[in-house]
Amino acid sequence: MQRLLPSCDTSTRSGCRDFAVLTMLVRLGLRAGEVAKLQLEHIDWRAGEIVIAHSKGNRTERLPLPADVGEAIAAYLRHGRPASTQGRTVFVRITAPHHALTTGAVTQIVRHAGERCGFEPIHAHRLRHTAATLMLRGGASLPEIGQLLRHRNAITTSIYAKVDRDALRSIARPWPGDVA
Repeated sequence: MQRLLPSCDTSTRSGCRDFAVLTMLVRLGLRAGEVAKLQLEHIDWRAGEIVIAHSKGNRTERLPLPADVGEAIAAYLRHGRPASTQGRTVFVRITAPHHALTTGAVTQIVRHAGERCGFEPIHAHRLRHTAATLMLRGGASLPEIGQLLRHRNAITTSIYAKVDRDALRSIARPWPGDVA
């Protein structure tokens, strides 16, 4: 993330949009489709929450809106989103017609950012794993990570966080009867 986010030229409309999209993916662990379907009314600025209305399983979820994510979205809405955009979708194409981004377009934003950094091809879903790993490194518990990622099963969350085995070892409890 230290290289992906700065690879966006936020002085351009597309760079401003891409920065906001990448920030949402990595900080909130959202799925590409959730970002693509985000509507203006899903952002509750006063409560500091974002509503994920098209979550997996057709559930509606409320997530906290971290300050950096809110700032990235607000900058895009002010400086990146074309004024002639029709509809309530937050993220739209830069070139006319300004239709909503598709799930594939969100994945392409991630892929292009990775290419600018010299990475092997990466997809949007990889940033959900990154979000889980960053939270684990920051001291979050697996249940907390699962809550943000909206997993129903702790085993699913452990799959996302398994990349950082050293961090997992640091929070694992010793096996009963095991010699330390």
